Amino acid sequence: MSERKIVIFDTTLRDGEQSPGASLNTEEKLSIARQLETLGVDVIEAGFAAASLGDADAIAKVAQEVRRPIIASLARATKRDVEEAGKALSKAERGRIHTFIATSPVHVEKKLKMSYDAVIDVAVDSVKLARNYTDDVEFSAEDATRSDWDYLCTIYEKVINAGATTINVPDTVGYTTPQEYYELIQYLKNKVPNIDKANISVHCHNDLGMAVANSLSAVLAGANQVECTINGLGERAGNAALEEIVMALKTRNDFYKDCYTEINTEEIHRTSRMVSKLTGIHIQRNKAIVGINAFAHEAGIHQDGVIKEKQTYEIMKPKDVGIETNNFVLGKHSGKHGLEKRLKELGYDLDKEKLLDVFNDFKKLADKKKEIYDEDLRSIIEEKFKVVPQIYKLVSLQVVSGSNTSPTATIKLVKNEEEFQDAALGDGPVDATFKSLERITYVKGKLLRYDIQALTEGKDAIGEVIVKVYFSDIDKNILGRGTSTDIIEASAKAYLDAINKALMYM
Repeated sequence: MSERKIVIFDTTLRDGEQSPGASLNTEEKLSIARQLETLGVDVIEAGFAAASLGDADAIAKVAQEVRRPIIASLARATKRDVEEAGKALSKAERGRIHTFIATSPVHVEKKLKMSYDAVIDVAVDSVKLARNYTDDVEFSAEDATRSDWDYLCTIYEKVINAGATTINVPDTVGYTTPQEYYELIQYLKNKVPNIDKANISVHCHNDLGMAVANSLSAVLAGANQVECTINGLGERAGNAALEEIVMALKTRNDFYKDCYTEINTEEIHRTSRMVSKLTGIHIQRNKAIVGINAFAHEAGIHQDGVIKEKQTYEIMKPKDVGIETNNFVLGKHSGKHGLEKRLKELGYDLDKEKLLDVFNDFKKLADKKKEIYDEDLRSIIEEKFKVVPQIYKLVSLQVVSGSNTSPTATIKLVKNEEEFQDAALGDGPVDATFKSLERITYVKGKLLRYDIQALTEGKDAIGEVIVKVYFSDIDKNILGRGTSTDIIEASAKAYLDAINKALMYM
């Protein structure tokens, strides 16, 4: 049997960004898109052009700068949506318009309030219009798994005749099961007379926890494109996770004998981490493939087995997904060459100026911590070279707090080499810190979310703080992130990060 390439369609920047709490600006979307290109995805759905000017701008910039993958924009089956998608993709090396309309009874009759024939007419018209902008048009029958199968056959036949080159069979609300989905894909392959003229795609949500299983079942049935997201991000319970789909196909190639992807799996961990950091959505510890515990062994019997033979309890090599098993430890006596060597092993190739910058921060951290781990180094890099330019930078922070003392924070910031200093009282040290930052920058926000987690182990671990702040002046919720061995300093950096992002809109 000849090998069959499974096209990986990544919708992290569109469906993934619709996760509650996730929000990305254009520069962050560009960073993720570039990393998805490095990862080797075939299609990047960069957004929904008609949704907002910001989305359209992000799609246009991704289309202009990221050249190897196909860049797609979602569009409802309306003239305006398709036209906006076409405009946003105008500079793409290879652009795809992904248009959709619902086909299930509950959607057609209750939401759209249209006749079934009218839905087909609208779908066909939108595909024909999209073909004016690109030869690559995908059509999705929203809520396909709760639709009448014969009706699906009819609408897919019509849109393929109209020029659709990919037909998508989405499990929009995570309703189907692996066996049922397999049978649906087989039914379409056998009943749609022109199905050989289009690729079959699947897009599964995880409401019943079966998104990955359903996607893989569809692949077995003959689907050759899987729509998925990094870390399984997406609305409600999320989408099928890219890393799980890809590693299942790779690890079980004895079962999926004819299937392969062109994903560079060693970039999975780095991509997962980037998406988690920029969206502010933590990865659960026991998440398959990319969770902290995915390759951890605590039970004595497991440890004994892994020591004797890794395959007793590890079906994948950590290095295959970009996780280093020998967590190299540096300390205050480590030199610049040792740091440079380790950074290169972690995938960071810095010029001399940036390396010296990182080395200075590394030495400062080494004075506070006895041992510096890989996660500490990644934290330094990510903090040092943020995607969004830092208008204000933190110079110093002094906090006074106690059970019988009014919490006070004194902060010094620098902007364009000019220093600003102020102090504020608060309900606690963090509140005082945030108020002091607002006094200096004249930017006031409402804190909606405040999360803390340790990035490494031990009492001297680096702490990461993620804040979500609403700024009424720009009517936006913005995520900020900061790291430090001092959790108050990390909080200050996170809130200042959010302020700096807000200032870009002012």
